[in-house]
This record gives sequence, structure tokens and C-alpha cells, in this order.
Amino acid sequence: MSGSRIVVVGASLAGLRACESLRQEGYDGPIVLIGDEPHAPYDRPPLSKSLLAGEWDAERVRLRKPEEFDALGLDVRLGNPATALDTDRAVVTVADGSTITYDGLVIATGSVARRLPDQPALTGMAELRTLADSLSLRDRLTAGHRLVVIGAGFIGLEAAATAHELGCSVTVLEGAPAPLMRALGAEMGAAVASVHTRHGVTLRCGVAVEGFADDGHQVTGVVLAGGESVPADTVLVGVGVRPAIDWLEGSGLALGDGVLCDETLRSSAERVFAAGDCARWTNPLFGEEMRVEHWTNAAEQGAAAAANLLAVMRGDTPTPYQAVPFFWSDQFDSRIQFIGRAHGDDEVRVIAGDLDGDFAALYGFGGRLRGALGVNMPKVVMPYRRLLNERISWADALARAKR
Repeated sequence: MSGSRIVVVGASLAGLRACESLRQEGYDGPIVLIGDEPHAPYDRPPLSKSLLAGEWDAERVRLRKPEEFDALGLDVRLGNPATALDTDRAVVTVADGSTITYDGLVIATGSVARRLPDQPALTGMAELRTLADSLSLRDRLTAGHRLVVIGAGFIGLEAAATAHELGCSVTVLEGAPAPLMRALGAEMGAAVASVHTRHGVTLRCGVAVEGFADDGHQVTGVVLAGGESVPADTVLVGVGVRPAIDWLEGSGLALGDGVLCDETLRSSAERVFAAGDCARWTNPLFGEEMRVEHWTNAAEQGAAAAANLLAVMRGDTPTPYQAVPFFWSDQFDSRIQFIGRAHGDDEVRVIAGDLDGDFAALYGFGGRLRGALGVNMPKVVMPYRRLLNERISWADALARAKR
């Protein structure tokens, strides 16, 4: 690979782990790291928790110390996002109009916050995806402040918990019949989110947002179907994310809710791999195509994509990336952990505790264990990651839980 250059687009967790993996695998050629934000790679989970609460400063969310980052010997291009890709010519174009050729490419551009249709540009309308978003929202969350969160997903609920502990009055609005439905299903989602109502957060599900009230400059409320207005000083829109792949239109890559990849994280172009929130790949462990938006996946996938890129560049066979998805969320005094992949038609069994407090539950589908959920029960839940990797049957998983 003498004289080659590898470009990594995306300077967050997956992109950083890709760069580190390239060096650990022995690649000593030039690596160009392109990032759309002006910051060195930083950690996102604290944005809705420790940083938002004011317990951490911005420097503490850096993923690596400056000397560790510098030791990677990267050509770092921050605050200058990629705007186009030409896979025929192997060229990345960035916002300032310059172009960078590559011999291998890792796409790790992550995701961006979804917006509501016709979302207004009013003071007090907030999102929570970037470091700047978190710091801006933190400045607004003072005692007595009225925060309305639209969307009862993990980010919205984490921010709601943080704001409530800062003394804010918090209302969460969710269009689905239950919170966390997509990730956990209706029954378990409601059980997990009940920690909010126990702490005094107002949680309203099955409501439709029709618009916003304002004074001509500042948002003053959220208008629901039927005309009710929920008063607000700040409205946090937390309705999920979408893969950051707009810049890849016309690139020649196969796209579809992410960069479409094979089992090895290789895109439709030979020397282009993807990792993290923007990668949609076929996970052989579950036998299905998936895109995972969680910290552990970004870290592990970034390293795997880089190692497989080097394998292809060396003429070796890349290794399928089969992994058990895992995520966690801290809300008030609850640590929520989920391992695996939930379906809408899963059979769910509570195996420890009860739904009014701490508990653990298993998810089964098609005769196999598909997932394990725990609230403050890490010792019960975490062993199931190995069992999921071993493709344990549903019957065997239930038998094990009875021991």
C-alpha cells in the first residue's frame, strides 16, 4: 500500500475509531480526517446528561486527550464538511471547494436531527444533537423554566430528566400510544418511562402537534390537535435522527436509509466502507439488514470497517461484521440497558423484579432469544449478550432465566 491515502469522513466516535484501527492494524500512510464541526472528536451521551446539567465542561467530552489525538498523525480538516463524493474518480469534495483523492474511504458521517414539518425558526426552538446544541440549551434551563419536549425517545427523555433535576417544569409530548415504542415495544416502553411520572414530569402520549404559539419572535407554546396550547419557554424537538447522507447523492453509492453495505460493511464501491449511524448493513447474526444509532455500535463498527478496508487494499478477504446491538440510557436514578433487537411482534417475559421498579425482561421472536432489557439490573442483563451471540433458542433462554 505504499503511496496510498485513506480518507475518513466524519470526526466523531466511529470516525475516530476508524483512524485508531488503521494505525493499530499497521497502516502508516496518510490519513485525512474530515469533520463538519470545528471540534475534535467528542462523546455524545453527555450532551443530554452531564454536559447539559452543567456538571461537565466542554473540554471533558473530548474522546481523547490532545496528545493522544495528535499521536495518530492525522491530516485533520475540521469545520469543512464533505459536500460530494465521486466514486469513479475516488475524490471527496469539501465545503471550501477543495478536493481530496483517496485509495480507501471510510464514511462515518453519523446522523442529523429530524425536524418537524414546517418547524418554525423561533427563539426557544431547540434540538439536541451537537455540542453547540447542548451548550445553547443548557444556558436556557434555569429553575422555573418551562420545557416542552416533543418526542419520548431516549434523547428526549434523558433531556427531560436532566431539565427536571435543574428545577424546570417539564412536559413530554409523544404521538405514539406509548413512549419508547420503536426501541422497546409498548408495554416495556411505558414501564421504563414511568420513572418520569414518578419524578413529576408530565408525560402525554397519543397527542398530535399541530403548530406553535409565539409572540412574533419567541416560542410560547405547543399547539395540539383540537386547539390546546401547552405553555413553553423552550421547545426541544426530539423526534429522532436520520442518516447524514445527503452529501452522497449522485456519488454512485447505493443508498437507502443509510449507506447500503454488505456483511463486511463494504458499500457498493470496492474500497468504500461505512460505519456508525449512517451505515445500513446486513447483520449475519440476526439475518437482517439494520442500521444502529448507538454508541457501542459506532465504536465497534468504526474499528471493523477500517480493518476490513485494509484487508481489501491488501488483497485479503474482509471479515463479516456480526454484532449484538447494545445501548444504555441514564434517566433519573434508572440505568436502562437493552441488548439485541426488538420487533413489534416479540414475546416479552419479565424474568426479575417488577414493572413498577427495577426489572429485567427477555424478548423472543421466531424461536430465538432476540433481546434482553434491564432497569438497574446489569448483572442479570449483560450475560445475555454472549448468549445472543451464540444464537440461543427462546426455550433455552427462558430455562436459563429460571435457574
